[in-house]
Amino acid sequence: MSMNSLPYQLSPQDDASLRSRSNLMGAYLVAHAWALILGSIALVALWPNPLTFLIAVVVIGNRQLGLAILMHDASHRLLFASAKANDRVGAWLCGAPVGTSLQQYRPYHLLHHRHTQQAEDPDLPLSAVFPITRKSLRRKLVRDLFGITGYQRRKEQFERAMGESIGLSARLITIIRNEGAFLLTNLLLLAGLSAAGLWWAYFLLWLLPLLTWYQLISRLRNIAEHAVVGPADDPLRNTRTTIANPLMRLVLAPYWVNYHLEHHLFVFTPCWKLPRAHRLLRAAGLLERMEVETSYWRVLQKACSASSESDRRGPRRKTASHI
Repeated sequence: MSMNSLPYQLSPQDDASLRSRSNLMGAYLVAHAWALILGSIALVALWPNPLTFLIAVVVIGNRQLGLAILMHDASHRLLFASAKANDRVGAWLCGAPVGTSLQQYRPYHLLHHRHTQQAEDPDLPLSAVFPITRKSLRRKLVRDLFGITGYQRRKEQFERAMGESIGLSARLITIIRNEGAFLLTNLLLLAGLSAAGLWWAYFLLWLLPLLTWYQLISRLRNIAEHAVVGPADDPLRNTRTTIANPLMRLVLAPYWVNYHLEHHLFVFTPCWKLPRAHRLLRAAGLLERMEVETSYWRVLQKACSASSESDRRGPRRKTASHI
């Protein structure tokens, strides 16, 4: 988003502050995500019971989304001051473990920024179906929570990765070429947990959250960002910021992903500086003109406000989860 499209100009000091990046902060955020994941696994290993297991699934699924969010920052080359660190750490420690390719994601996502909510926006199918009925939303969330969505998406992902090669050996070569980073990072994670005597944790505390809670909150994040927003040509309303308290950030909205409007307006700003960007917009008196919601619950109420299928904004289209 060009600064010329904003209704006011940042001061040179604020502009420089929002643009500055930090290798130290980038490393801290990646370490923080993995520390919460491994700490949650340790919690269940030390005190195995249904409560700690449930807490671990939610926190790990949230930080799996967090890794995807940090990969998103790396795709903008914002996670680190070093371009090489953005590409390597963003690809291998953030994107690959959760099955997302930084190399494929970057051009796709930049196109989304260039044509936000326009016909050329590749993410438009994610928001065009809203509002939907409560029954439809409930059905989608149940499928997410029980792993049906996650299984179907991973199955489709691997089928695309295999291509149309004839013969088992050719298909294996193709899938290793296309999904090698995901397979390698997950194999290393399994090996590390096995070496610690926790092989079961890979399946119950990595794959299970990835197929369930990660899918659920990814959908909620998608809805909050672009569903039922204002006019496509209004940069203050064609995407949404959702206010999130500390609990919501722990279970649903990691690493300031809820400040999505600020991200679109100040696309050059690392995620950890988005709250400052929000304060600048508020101080400029723009808050009332912005698409800001006070909670994810209120967003969902808007998203499922259709009384029947005929009330939907556009034709039903297959949706996917993108960062």
